[in-house]
Amino acid sequence: MTELSLGPFSRVEGDLELRLTCEGGRVVAAEAATPLYRGIEQILEGRPAQDALVIAARLCGSCSVSQSMAAAKALGMAIGTRPPANGMIAANLILACETAADHLTHFYLSFMPDFADPAYSCRPWYALAVRRFQAQTGVAAREMEKARVAFLHAMGILAGRWPHNLAIQPGGTTKSIDLGERMRLLAVLADFRRFLETALYGDTLEAVAGLSSVADLTRWADAHGADGADLPLFLEIAQDLGLASLGRGPDRFLSVGAFGGVEDPLFPAGIWRMGAGNALDLADLREDLSHTWMSGPNLHPRDGTTLPDADKPGGYSWCKAVRLSGDSMEVGAFARQMIAGHPLIRSMAAAQGGRATVAGRVVARLLELAILVSAMERWVRSFAASEPYCLPAPVPERAEGCGLVEAARGSLGHWLAVEGGRIRRYQIVAPGTWNCSPRDSSCRPGPLEEALVGTPVDEGEAMPLPVRHIVRSFNLCLRCAAQ
Repeated sequence: MTELSLGPFSRVEGDLELRLTCEGGRVVAAEAATPLYRGIEQILEGRPAQDALVIAARLCGSCSVSQSMAAAKALGMAIGTRPPANGMIAANLILACETAADHLTHFYLSFMPDFADPAYSCRPWYALAVRRFQAQTGVAAREMEKARVAFLHAMGILAGRWPHNLAIQPGGTTKSIDLGERMRLLAVLADFRRFLETALYGDTLEAVAGLSSVADLTRWADAHGADGADLPLFLEIAQDLGLASLGRGPDRFLSVGAFGGVEDPLFPAGIWRMGAGNALDLADLREDLSHTWMSGPNLHPRDGTTLPDADKPGGYSWCKAVRLSGDSMEVGAFARQMIAGHPLIRSMAAAQGGRATVAGRVVARLLELAILVSAMERWVRSFAASEPYCLPAPVPERAEGCGLVEAARGSLGHWLAVEGGRIRRYQIVAPGTWNCSPRDSSCRPGPLEEALVGTPVDEGEAMPLPVRHIVRSFNLCLRCAAQ
């Protein structure tokens, strides 16, 4: 039995360190540590309540809209206000911009460059992977970056800037959208659709969104060819390397729901446990501190505390162990589509005992990207002329609120308590807190730790490729994981 320490990892957001116990050429136990602590929750305490809209949004530059929306929702609940329809549509579009850009960026810049590693030089697809995805020289990244810059013009129209805009408020959004701007948004989306259908999918968004099973996906990939577009190339690589069975996480998923308000949510809230779906109920949510460098009892985030204890015996991460009714839960695009009932994702999970894998997580993000862009086109056309976008929302002297949002990487929650117009308590549970949870008081691993068990590791490997694929398949944001 050998111990392997890995880190820091490149091409992940923030800092991650792994300690793997290996036996017989495979990982038998894993510990995932987030070694960076910033104290954002403590910084917020005692400040005017509306400071959360500025400070909480700066948890991360990649998911600042998600953080901003969660803070605005938490304040909105405390105030008792509901944004008008136009404000909710605009907020959904702003969040969809960020989510779509994140899915695209992760695929091209974070995940795919690993397949240009010389260790794969004997594979039939290697030369194409190098030409497309080699870091700094691959042609795919340059194509993607040009399309992404053009697409993010939509964020400028809707919110003025990205990241760290203040367009999203408890009472709605501050920027109204006139007819000319709607036409510009549709033009931006049309150009982005063209890039996706040409470079990424080699097919229409609707055809990709309509894939219904593993067999259907395989037939589609065979028909489109790896040299035609990047998703078919990934599917060929995944088939060759067995990525559909690598990195099996827990058979438990959670989503707090996304892109609702005016109509039914595009992706509903819910829980999926061991083959069955249930309504979302966070009453039994707890942050377990047993293996965290934190002191205090295990509490629900609405009652939680943040008391750093860097010398705590048994601690190995700044990330709290989030548990729902005692269980770890995987969050992210795969979880959203499982709970939404998308037949392709349900089929991929069923083929792996109800679990997400490396291939499943990547396919779920690219499937969701196709669904999102089509929905954005519909939302732009649904603005009501001459209707308000934002309503006044004065902060009460004493109140509590909770803001739940689906960020690109998974479920995000902000809980705050206001007293005397100031923040008395602020707690955040980010997607990385769920997926990169350390062990709990019963020594049960978090989702990433569970997914790493069984991974093949060759003796002498400094940074095993299968481990890298699993880590990056989660699209972790460790800056947000430990506040």
